[in-house]
Amino acid sequence: STETNYKISLLQLIHLTGTLVLSVFTAVLGFFQYGYSLGVINAPQKVIEAHYGRVLGIVRLDRHATNTSREDGTIPVPGTEPWGGTEGTFAPPANINDDLATSLHMLTMYWSLSVSVFAVGGMVSSFTVGWIGDRLGRVKAMLVVNVLSIAGNLLMGLAKFGPSHILIIAGRAVTGLYCGLSSGLVPMYVSEVSPTALRGALGTLHQLAIVTGILISQVLGLEFLLGNDKLWPLLLGLSGVAALLQFFLLLLCPESPRYLYIKLGKVEEAKKSLKRLRGNCDPMKEIAEMEKEKQEAASEKKVSIRQLFTSSKYRQAVLVALMVQISQQFSGINAIFYYSTNIFERAGVDQPVYATIGVGVVNTVFTVISVFLVEKAGRRSLFLAGLMGMLISAVAMTVGLVLLSQFAWMSYVSMVAIFLFVIFFEVGPGPIPWFIVAELFSQGPRPAAIAVAGFCNWACNFIVGMCFQYIADLCGPYVFAIFAALLLVFFLFAYFKVPETKGKSFEEIAAVFRRKKLSAKAMTELQDLRGSEEA
Repeated sequence: STETNYKISLLQLIHLTGTLVLSVFTAVLGFFQYGYSLGVINAPQKVIEAHYGRVLGIVRLDRHATNTSREDGTIPVPGTEPWGGTEGTFAPPANINDDLATSLHMLTMYWSLSVSVFAVGGMVSSFTVGWIGDRLGRVKAMLVVNVLSIAGNLLMGLAKFGPSHILIIAGRAVTGLYCGLSSGLVPMYVSEVSPTALRGALGTLHQLAIVTGILISQVLGLEFLLGNDKLWPLLLGLSGVAALLQFFLLLLCPESPRYLYIKLGKVEEAKKSLKRLRGNCDPMKEIAEMEKEKQEAASEKKVSIRQLFTSSKYRQAVLVALMVQISQQFSGINAIFYYSTNIFERAGVDQPVYATIGVGVVNTVFTVISVFLVEKAGRRSLFLAGLMGMLISAVAMTVGLVLLSQFAWMSYVSMVAIFLFVIFFEVGPGPIPWFIVAELFSQGPRPAAIAVAGFCNWACNFIVGMCFQYIADLCGPYVFAIFAALLLVFFLFAYFKVPETKGKSFEEIAAVFRRKKLSAKAMTELQDLRGSEEA
């Protein structure tokens, strides 16, 4: 058995050629930019809000400062003295109370737009993934959309030279458009260039790129590095460097052989691409698999987004694709990152920001571990294990937060729960949704399915970003009980509906859904028959 496993591992390494490594690394740079854009906006919040206040000529104040007068009871001269005792915050030019409320509202509005417009851009562009991927090809499409990333990062990097609030919001929107397209094109390309034996392991690199981007943005966002009043535009625009690197590296990457063979019918070019990606391996086995897939794709014709939902053939696969995206975003991972600094503060950690970066490090380390686990344990097993682990951690988190005021040591329970929650997220629900959608569908419906799943992911991202603060304020420490209930629903759904895709061709995975559909139909007919007999 050990010898067999060694031979399988050796065979997988043989498939891992330099060209394949370059192609996958280059593609997932798009997800690195996605992660960086997610994380970069949090660290310099106070600094950017202060800058917004100066540019707009409105109050920038500490939201917790309520003292609007000097110790002698007199009001500070507008625009000359610190407001509320906070350095760098100034009184409004007139009518203090009205301007105070208006200014705070305006700053909140501009800041909320700066954060959430990124997800709006992603939602809008995710629907065009299938069209642009088929029209230009996977590599050319990634090349073209990189222009959006470079433009968006330039707008943010130059924010101090114009109306900063407008430039940042515009830059975040354009970057969001890029990330929406990239989050569909990258899994499509990686799944199509990867050998079946390595498809899962290479697929988890999407999540690794995201968490690496988040971690680097957290580190660079420290005040003594780039998260200060002088260098924050550079911090926001820095992922443009990754965009430029990806642009030039894409020129060296081969086109997807599946796209060349199935979509364009270019047999020789597909063989050349396969030889570049696989080295000296005989490409005929994969060519035969593509031929079979091409014939099936020809018989089923091109699948539109509407057909994806109306055809019973795809219904179960679409339901699974959407639910894994929903479970990723509604699992509560964003809430964990939101609460972590606060919990670390209560636990007596001197520098909670470094503890939060520690969570980011754990996030990254266990994503690396999942790269090796996903081909050993399988997608379904890891997804279920991750959801159950997160469920237990969410319950522990709720208990820790509720009892924190009574027992000081409960803060450590909460801290351990944070780290376990993150670990279990990266074991399954984090990386798997990014590539399992591409595995669930054959060439015909795949672009439409990835577009729909991408839109669902971005929409859930937007909903969590917009609503979580209000829910947290309403529920307090019990907010994680809501996530625990959702995780239980996701676990049950995954247990009964999500198939194992490890080591299976697209046709074999489609056959699993057909069997489930037939068994469900047979069960319904049996129940109807029993009902008529009883009657």
